[in-house]
Amino acid sequence: MSSLSSRLYYTDAYLTEFDAVVQDAIEVGGRPAVTLDVSAFYPTSGGQPFDTGTVGDARVLEVVDLDDGRVAHVLERALGPGLPVHGVVDWSRRFDHMQQHTGQHVLSAACDRICHARTESFHLGADTSTIDLAVAITADQVAAAEAEANRIVWDDRPVIVRFASADEARQLPLRKESLREGTLRLVDVEGFDLSACGGTHVGRTGGIGVIAVCGTERFKGGTRVEFVCGGRALTRFRQQRDLLAAGVRQLSVLPAELPDAIERLQADNKAQRTLARTLQSQLVVYEARALTDAAESSEGRRLVVRRMEGFDAQGLKAVALAIVVTPGCTACLLSADERPLVVIARSADVAVDSAAVLRRLIERFGGKGGGRPELAQGGGLTGEPDDILGAARELIGRS
Repeated sequence: MSSLSSRLYYTDAYLTEFDAVVQDAIEVGGRPAVTLDVSAFYPTSGGQPFDTGTVGDARVLEVVDLDDGRVAHVLERALGPGLPVHGVVDWSRRFDHMQQHTGQHVLSAACDRICHARTESFHLGADTSTIDLAVAITADQVAAAEAEANRIVWDDRPVIVRFASADEARQLPLRKESLREGTLRLVDVEGFDLSACGGTHVGRTGGIGVIAVCGTERFKGGTRVEFVCGGRALTRFRQQRDLLAAGVRQLSVLPAELPDAIERLQADNKAQRTLARTLQSQLVVYEARALTDAAESSEGRRLVVRRMEGFDAQGLKAVALAIVVTPGCTACLLSADERPLVVIARSADVAVDSAAVLRRLIERFGGKGGGRPELAQGGGLTGEPDDILGAARELIGRS
């Protein structure tokens, strides 16, 4: 299947059912596939994804343009050559792609006319689509192009497909010059855009529904514009409506008050974090002093081996370091988690190798970690806390 007439979507994007004959049974990427004498299935090309549906009683998983010009339909199971089949294109997926692709033509033309920004590439994604513009444009320019694009949508202008030779096309006002030779397929948005394109498109711009820009970003010296059209715009609106309603409900404010309410929450949260750090610093000093005073003592050395409630990794480390400021001290602190954290530290005048002690604990109780002789920390240990602490006490005592 290589001629223009055998690709039924070229002349009728609304055709979703057709009869065909399997020409060849082949493999694509190790998966069964067939070529047909005619097909309405669109293969991935020009930034637009493939159609799905069924050929006979087999699901179409992917549609691929082969190097020899044929279209391969990748199927869930093999079909034999010469078999008459009935093809059905998934209309919801096809129409979604028609809305997005036609919307891209209109939006690209609007950016070209309003912003003098040429579209370099187009990508139709699963949730949103993007166009990459050759130059950087401002937010006001994006808004103006979006408004102009929607004016064309709501004018409900005809979108006409026609064919021309390469020589004829060179005489026409194409938005972007085509380097292809032979017969070109042209998509004409009446009085607004003329482009060479092989994709599927709605019959009138009103079928696009609406073109909504979701955001922009700088990209390769130009601007990447993310947008949605038609049904996707409705889906995006519903998502944002529900998110806004949830935020308003949680904060008990009016929609217009939501940004200020979030800013106040962020300021309050920052103040609370600052207070928490201050209180934790004071608590660390208090805990370290209390633990040092109550430490086990032997031959002038003090040992603190303790399970600590309410301390994370940073808190454990801070307490341990505060303990070993006092000469002759060694500390092994265990968090209260199900798979606890452990911190081992010693004073500068103590010969204990904290990293070696931690390695022995990990060998016995699992987990991971590391450190230096004066300080080591790890996590993910399994076992009874008393067993872990007992083993640590024994290992430190041997040092």
